[in-house]
Amino acid sequence: MKMIFVALLAVFLLHASVHAADKIRIGFPDLAAQFVPLPLGEKRGFFQEEGLQAEFIRIRPAIAPAALVSGEIDYDTVIGNGIGAAIRGLPVKIVASYVPATPIALIARPEFKSIQELRGKTIGLNTFGGTLESIARLICKHFGLDPDKEVKFLPTGTVDSRFAAMKQGLTAATLGSPPLDFLGKKLGFVVLARAHELFSYPASGLVTTVKKIKERPDEIKRVIKAGIKANRYIHQNREGTIQVMMEWLKIDKELATATYESVLKAFNEDGSLPENGLRLAVEEAKRVGKVDREVSLSEVADLSILREAQRELKK
Repeated sequence: MKMIFVALLAVFLLHASVHAADKIRIGFPDLAAQFVPLPLGEKRGFFQEEGLQAEFIRIRPAIAPAALVSGEIDYDTVIGNGIGAAIRGLPVKIVASYVPATPIALIARPEFKSIQELRGKTIGLNTFGGTLESIARLICKHFGLDPDKEVKFLPTGTVDSRFAAMKQGLTAATLGSPPLDFLGKKLGFVVLARAHELFSYPASGLVTTVKKIKERPDEIKRVIKAGIKANRYIHQNREGTIQVMMEWLKIDKELATATYESVLKAFNEDGSLPENGLRLAVEEAKRVGKVDREVSLSEVADLSILREAQRELKK
């Protein structure tokens, strides 16, 4: 009888603990390495440590801000998208960044040995106005090329289509996140530059509504802390992270290992959002949105809760 009572008590406590967790919904756009931290945080128990149960919703960036404002999701992970939405007047703000420098690589046909050699050439994109175009323009500027006059951009669609266009000679280069750099090398292409080695340009983090910042700051702090713990795990546990990448990105160990090696340095360990990177992303969002007014950083980001989380994790 005593054993039955103990077993029933254990079941009750487990049931109670599961239902005690606050359920949240987090949007993400694609199965890409820069969005790994929060899913890893759920898989490795960091959300549970913070009394949270996270559900991940794959959602197109174009509709994610509206889903945030309507309450269909609680958080989004695309920082550039959040910046653009805030500039357009939607009540959303960035509260943390887990990948402050995007791991996108510029991949070219093997005859090109430098970015400067792309002068007068065409770079393939998935679409106009997206992150790949922004990063391509910034890489060109970094190496002294005028992206408006000295290179051309051509939307050629999916990764397969972009690589095919390069093979056919329609484009000289394209861009993509790991493991596309690894796959490109297997096809005989070369990596000319990695954006995260050149400049800060926040790729993923945490975006939420002004309403939630006012009404649920404690929940936001717990989500931020779970993400920071996940990023620290990424730096400290290579094999464990590779395993999560295999599961979440649906790739084999070879690809997951190559992805890990490519993106490791892009992840921070404290959720910080560098001011220079944020300003660069704001200026790029203004260009895409054809906005010519001044935009203050406080208009698109509120990092006060992040600072609290950082202080608490140092204790």
